[in-house]
Amino acid sequence: MYTLKNKVQLIGNLGNAPEVKNTTSGKKLARFSIATNEIYRNAKGEKVKETTWHNLVAWGKIADIVEKYLNKGSEVAIEGKLISRSYTDKAGIKKFISEVEVNELLMLGNKASA
Repeated sequence: MYTLKNKVQLIGNLGNAPEVKNTTSGKKLARFSIATNEIYRNAKGEKVKETTWHNLVAWGKIADIVEKYLNKGSEVAIEGKLISRSYTDKAGIKKFISEVEVNELLMLGNKASA
């Protein structure tokens, strides 16, 4: 059970093409977001579709795969861990962000046309 302390599993579609860059230390970094949808019926019996966006970050070989194969709309299943960090923006305001650091990636759906 120890490995279950910080584990995230999501299936969703990319909202935009991934942003990929090489860090100053030479590691490849990919940032992208996916949308997950939950459909349920509210108290009135109406069907409601709720979309949640998740910010993801991938490093190294997974970032290579993201760069090579994923595009806007690609359906993926990911597993990773939730990370939180802070930074100071250009106006000097401290911002906080939560992301999922991807450690496993599975491409789903049809092969995207190149």
